[in-house]
Amino acid sequence: MNVFYADHHEVMLPDGHRFPMSKYRLLREQLLNNQILHPEELIASGPILEEIVARTHDPGYVKRFLHGQLTRSEMKQVGLPWSNTLVNRVKASTAGTLNAARSALKDGIAGNLAGGTHHAMYDHGEGFCVFNDIAVAANELIHTHMVEKIAVVDLDVHQGNGTAALFHHEPRVFTLSIHGKHNYPFKKVPGDCDYALEDECDDTTYINTLREALDIVLEQRPDIIFYQAGVDALKEDRLGRLALTMQGLRQRDMLVLSSCERRNIPIVLTLGGGYCSPIKHTVDAYQQTYHIAKEIFQS
Repeated sequence: MNVFYADHHEVMLPDGHRFPMSKYRLLREQLLNNQILHPEELIASGPILEEIVARTHDPGYVKRFLHGQLTRSEMKQVGLPWSNTLVNRVKASTAGTLNAARSALKDGIAGNLAGGTHHAMYDHGEGFCVFNDIAVAANELIHTHMVEKIAVVDLDVHQGNGTAALFHHEPRVFTLSIHGKHNYPFKKVPGDCDYALEDECDDTTYINTLREALDIVLEQRPDIIFYQAGVDALKEDRLGRLALTMQGLRQRDMLVLSSCERRNIPIVLTLGGGYCSPIKHTVDAYQQTYHIAKEIFQS
């Protein structure tokens, strides 16, 4: 199982910043230490080509971000301070999802220990998202005629507004989002299939909703699925507002991954959100996703 990572570019954030940048490195180290992934399965992502990103995002926006020319207001909307390290990190993270998609088409499954930056819009970033890695990868697969139909299964607690907007007029990409009704972004962008859950949603309600939603996704007969497997639906998450347990997240991942495996649909794993304090709860939840992936696809 090829898994790409971008934490060799670790962005140093100001003290007290609420984005837990260290979670990416901690996850990779934990996956190795617990022998869920082996060194030969982990691949450091190189930079993505600017021209590939510019097929999805406004070329002017792409160029201005890469050269540090976004305004203070634009970077405030992203929620991260601009730096050369951030540029390198974003380029590597975006490349990781594209590389994982190409690998999944060959091997059935692959992952990116980053990505899931689903709030990035055509001409601006927001919500800690600069480029929309899933959208960039999906558009490149279509552009190079590698697939004809794509589905995005977005289970981050925050609605994938950027992904929905970018594919609003693209019938070859079907977007599903199951998210918190009252959570960020407060102006949702309708996708092809959206389920808005009330605060404190429990495991049973969530899994029943997911079963219904997956039936709709699978009816599309996608050639590949991008799984935005954010773990911020966990009840301990600071920004989540839902009430899933680790067992509930396990059921969620089992359902998505086994559905793909049984139907021979390649699947790409991206991390998405996770903001627990201590961050170990988030890292453990991400690790569980990869443990389940190994159980299902290597059985």
